[in-house]
Amino acid sequence: MKRIVAVIKPFRLDDVKDALMDIGISGMSICEVRGHGRQKGHTELYRGAEYTVDFVPKTEVSVVVEEEQVDAAIEAIVSAARTGKVGDGKIFVQPVERVIRIRTGEEDIDALN
Repeated sequence: MKRIVAVIKPFRLDDVKDALMDIGISGMSICEVRGHGRQKGHTELYRGAEYTVDFVPKTEVSVVVEEEQVDAAIEAIVSAARTGKVGDGKIFVQPVERVIRIRTGEEDIDALN
């Protein structure tokens, strides 16, 4: 099993969620995060004063999938999240050793479905 964490632009969340659901991935966690990479924030003007916004709002989508679903999930996320502009985000893929459904005690693949 693998955990896929995608940090995307917030307005692309619905498209990413729909793309993942279209390939059969319905369980996901969402977090509002802030950060920067090459984008390095931007300068804004408020009431005549200029200030720098260092960390840009992003959305973090996290899913745990079977090994066979990893490439399809990545393709779905990339196609739904890409705008072609700086700040589209990143995808991280991490190994998952064990999953337990708290309610039933089911483990691993059984706990994902």
